[in-house]
Amino acid sequence: MIHQITRLFPLWAVLLSALAYAYPAAFVALKPGIIPLLGLVMFGMGMTLSLEDFKRVFQQPKIIAVGVLLQFALMPLIAWLIAELLALPPYLMAGLVLVGACPGGTASNVVCYLARGDVALSITMTTVSTLLAIIATPLLTWLYVGQKVPVPIESMLWSIFKIVLLPVSLGVLVNTLYGRRLRPIKPLFPLISILAIVLIIGIVVALNQSNIARMGMLLALAVVLHNLAGLAGGYWIARGLGWDRRISRTLAIEVGMQNSGLGVALSVKYFSAAAALPGAIFSIWHNLSGSMLAGYWSRRES
Repeated sequence: MIHQITRLFPLWAVLLSALAYAYPAAFVALKPGIIPLLGLVMFGMGMTLSLEDFKRVFQQPKIIAVGVLLQFALMPLIAWLIAELLALPPYLMAGLVLVGACPGGTASNVVCYLARGDVALSITMTTVSTLLAIIATPLLTWLYVGQKVPVPIESMLWSIFKIVLLPVSLGVLVNTLYGRRLRPIKPLFPLISILAIVLIIGIVVALNQSNIARMGMLLALAVVLHNLAGLAGGYWIARGLGWDRRISRTLAIEVGMQNSGLGVALSVKYFSAAAALPGAIFSIWHNLSGSMLAGYWSRRES
């Protein structure tokens, strides 16, 4: 039952977004809850990890290094190029680049499983990119959009430390010490994470009701192009390096699916509520595209 609910994440996100667009006042007041909600999501991610997951870094160092490099090299660059091509306003460019500079999303692990990819590799890459994001995300955002909008690198770095590293570390610690005792309730954590992300999306939609009406289609095009370019780049670069389809699928998913919730939280805090729109739309779209891709790959031979 819980698994079915979580797999319908894009549907819940669309429904709540429509509700938030129609009745924004009910959601706007929840704006201060965005960062605590994301911290809850990160804690849930930590609860799925153990010390063994970190040891895998030393088992496949080349693949993980290339995957993480692609994550942080391709996605912010693609975001910047698309924003320039479509002449997006500076605040939307900042939001799109920030999503591109974020680490892999937690949903990528589920999509990887459905796509018959290497789940252990997916989890390890998500973990490594999440830890590196503490430094990489603010620096890359500053590199690409620092000339157009102020990017407070030090403050953003400290925020990512609090929003990401602390909750994830706490989750890993709790899972390591009490994982067996908590096993009966562990299936609830993905559901809680989904509900938290959906609510974050709803808040951002409510805050940007007028901006959506004005920039909705153009921004949707930018997000779709960004995600599809990441998926394609991750897959074909991995194939070009001679890796098999299973590993290539994993890299495609890890590169193309972002922790857009983190992008939303940082955009609201450091740029504007409007800058969070790319992250909110990305949250919905990359789950749809990832699910469709997983369905296609799951029907093909490995």
